[in-house]
Amino acid sequence: MVDVIVLNGEIDENEKMAYVNYGKKQYPHREIESVEVSLDGEFVDLKYRFKSAPPFERIRRITGYLVGTTERWNDAKRAEERDRVKHSVF
Repeated sequence: MVDVIVLNGEIDENEKMAYVNYGKKQYPHREIESVEVSLDGEFVDLKYRFKSAPPFERIRRITGYLVGTTERWNDAKRAEERDRVKHSVF
């Protein structure tokens, strides 16, 4: 169940569900926790809050390749990474 918070006025249940459904279409891969609907005359501002952050994967450039991890590399590519010159930051 998605919480719908209405500020500066009132709206009916059908309109609340329309804003929830709109958010689900805009953010299909995220789970909506709540919707804040701020009414200003004929204008509506929507603020969506999500249950969890999307998964984050670190991507690095190693030996000319963009990779997340080196787990799937073969022995030759692992040796290339191991033998490269690594620079330190002072």
